[in-house]
Amino acid sequence: MNEQQRLGALEAMLFAHGEPVALDRLAEAMHTEPIQAQVLLEKLQRQYDERNSGLVILNFEDRWQMATRPYYGEIVKRILDTRRNAPLSPASLEVLAVIAYNQPVSRSFIEQVRGVDSSSTVAKLLEKGLIEEAGRLDLPGKPVAFRVTDTFLRVFGLGSLADLPPLHDEKEEGLTQDAEQPADGEQLEIQS
Repeated sequence: MNEQQRLGALEAMLFAHGEPVALDRLAEAMHTEPIQAQVLLEKLQRQYDERNSGLVILNFEDRWQMATRPYYGEIVKRILDTRRNAPLSPASLEVLAVIAYNQPVSRSFIEQVRGVDSSSTVAKLLEKGLIEEAGRLDLPGKPVAFRVTDTFLRVFGLGSLADLPPLHDEKEEGLTQDAEQPADGEQLEIQS
């Protein structure tokens, strides 16, 4: 197979599979080394980006997936005959944020942060495939831990959790100490 045929083979496998596929599995199917498959995937990814294709090749650490470019999401929804997904409620968005920024977390941690029972929200997010069980925490009672899924990353247009916007406190860490110093004789008020 020449390079163009190998690129075509990768494209066909990603299209047919639909979900993220491990790099090792793609390399094995092509009878090549993972590093060679990765180089080809990165080239295919650049080609899609350079021509502003309606498709994009996503990389989730060691897994790759072909997806619709987010820009075209609304127009694609118009052509699909599937029922519209209900938008996420504010409670669902809160739970997702707690999990994404702190994962893996238990249901009790989520409820402690939010201050309300979150069991039904967690169940709905599990059903939608936006979160998943991540084993059990080494805490009394061995509670189930939750983490976000690749579906979460795809829905929110993220390549990894590192792409999450910084938290409010993280932004403020960049402020200089001078901005926080009170004027002469002025007392600095601390808020908690």
